[in-house]
Amino acid sequence: MHSSHLLLEEPIRMASILEPSKASFFPAMTKIVGTLGPKSRSVEVISGCLKAGMSVARFDFSWHDPEYHQETLENLKAAVKLTKKLCAVMLDTVGAEMQVVNKSENAISLEADATVVLTPDAGQEASSELLPINFDGLSKAVKKGDTIFIGQYLFTGSETTSVWLEVSEVKGDDVVCVIKNSATLAGSLFTLHGSQIHIGLPTLTDKDKEVISTWGVQNKIDFLSLSYTRHAEDVRQAREFLSKLGDLYQTQIFAKIENIEGLNHFDEILQEADGIILSRGNLGIDLPPEKVFLFQKAALYKCNMAGKPAVVTRVVDSMTDNLRPTRAEATDVANAVLDGSDAILLGAETLRGLYPVETISTVGKICSEAEKVFNQDMFFKKTVKYVGEPMTHLESIASSAVRAAIKVKASVIICFTSSGRAARLIAKYRPTMPVLSVVIPRLKTNQLKWSFSGAFEARQSLIVRGLFPMLADPRHPAESTSASNESVLKVALDNGKAAGVIKSHDRVVVCQKVGDASVVKIIELED
Repeated sequence: MHSSHLLLEEPIRMASILEPSKASFFPAMTKIVGTLGPKSRSVEVISGCLKAGMSVARFDFSWHDPEYHQETLENLKAAVKLTKKLCAVMLDTVGAEMQVVNKSENAISLEADATVVLTPDAGQEASSELLPINFDGLSKAVKKGDTIFIGQYLFTGSETTSVWLEVSEVKGDDVVCVIKNSATLAGSLFTLHGSQIHIGLPTLTDKDKEVISTWGVQNKIDFLSLSYTRHAEDVRQAREFLSKLGDLYQTQIFAKIENIEGLNHFDEILQEADGIILSRGNLGIDLPPEKVFLFQKAALYKCNMAGKPAVVTRVVDSMTDNLRPTRAEATDVANAVLDGSDAILLGAETLRGLYPVETISTVGKICSEAEKVFNQDMFFKKTVKYVGEPMTHLESIASSAVRAAIKVKASVIICFTSSGRAARLIAKYRPTMPVLSVVIPRLKTNQLKWSFSGAFEARQSLIVRGLFPMLADPRHPAESTSASNESVLKVALDNGKAAGVIKSHDRVVVCQKVGDASVVKIIELED
């Protein structure tokens, strides 16, 4: 994996670009989050998605009821058993999302230059002249000249399935708009987005809380994707809510940045959240087009330096209906990887797209190629400089392990961890080789029964670039005698060999705790 590393800054033989890539056990170091829905919920399709490289399954509660998602999740569990590939579960909240309700489900045609009224009167029937919405404060939030977008799933930017409105006047609770482009809206529910408009809806709605405390608790969700995060307080409130729900105190919160408000409070949100999702669909509407790339690069840099996973969305929209991405999309995926993204999130592409498995496979291949030209040396120096001195004990061990692995051209870094923190810190320095994170379960009690921790920690590393988890036998504690550590190491090495990432005579860097000391050692494998 590391030997084929080349830099774009160096002279490159153009013909070498056409040489086929070598197959590897891990499709890519960059992770793929797939949204499961109508076109991707059978055991067969989910198995295909897992084999193609999906490591996190996202359940979007803007659509369908908990029973529907439960059926999909049961199929996911069956697919995980079948393929023997770990997969984490992400629950995506609805949040402060404004929606147009089309009860009749008849297609609605909107003509350019005509007017349409947005009304909070949910009892009304949706038509070309009137669209009922789920929010009664819109008339107070907008003014003449403001821009509103409406589309199915999300504004695809396609002029035929999403519409751009301009507010012409406010009449009581109703908002009268001029239609700027002709479009046909099909389906029962459309998302409505006011560009740069403050919406007074809670980030965690009552419906979200109900879903989390029932479906979320029952299924011990690994990640909560907090839609429309606008302030650090949103994350704090969500965390406080999760802390009272049994095992969900361990659930990681990913703040979804979707509008200007979230962008303005980005630094404080990043401090509170466990990770960030850059929701480029909505952001792309709130920001002028020429600023979108700038926000992406700045946000990913901040996440990288903080050592928190960053996820980029809306990369291959056209693959919803096509087998190949556009040239711009293919380049966009690669640039997201070069900018420092940990994972790529696929939404409509897998939820309702015609080619969910092929989309994951294509994105994985592009990520893999981009990783080969990622300038690790420059990134490492930049990160060390940003962290500054004196480094914390753990940070120093992590950066040393990565530096040693690169110097000796190790094929893999093996890290023993119980909380997952040490492994995440190693991944923060973006080593060119995979990091096998051996999660050692810990025994814990709630005074009523004993249980082992570790499964959450293992699955939560499935969203971090370059980190591949393995759950160790609980009979081996994390800080134990050299004999038991050797036996866990042997299991990890055997796993690596079986996966094809470790071969005879390879060098491996091992990071582990022995007593109170953290140790980095280099081992060379015999035949």
